[in-house]
Amino acid sequence: MIQRIQSVWLLLASLTICCLVFIPMVTANVGGIEYHVIASGLYKKIGTQTTQVESYLPLFISAVAVVLICLINIFNFSRRTIQKRIIILTIILIIGLSFWCSQYAKNIPGGLENANYNVGMFLPVIAILFCILAIRGINNDEKLLKSADRLR
Repeated sequence: MIQRIQSVWLLLASLTICCLVFIPMVTANVGGIEYHVIASGLYKKIGTQTTQVESYLPLFISAVAVVLICLINIFNFSRRTIQKRIIILTIILIIGLSFWCSQYAKNIPGGLENANYNVGMFLPVIAILFCILAIRGINNDEKLLKSADRLR
């Protein structure tokens, strides 16, 4: 049962959240200095040199925790109801994580008015979509098992 489609959706959701650590959410160019926000902190880039201005360690740990919850949930394939509950919890955590990311993005120099939103800001929405598709896959498995039980 590990080859079920919900395992693929959960893996894609975890990879999407994992990308928050590498892909900038917001960038701003202030006085020739480029600032960008990722889950691990606020970085400034002068020429080719990138330095970390501020560390967002709690946000980084939260992002890693959500990734681990998604990955561990893949192996709950035999307990579908628990797997669905954990996916719903994961969706709530992703919503909280995205709100937290937006709060940190407000700290970018120059404010959000001058900032450019990057792909990283939309990754939590994509991860939530993958989680919803995983729930749909679990529901399809349950329907299939119920129909097989009726035939017996």
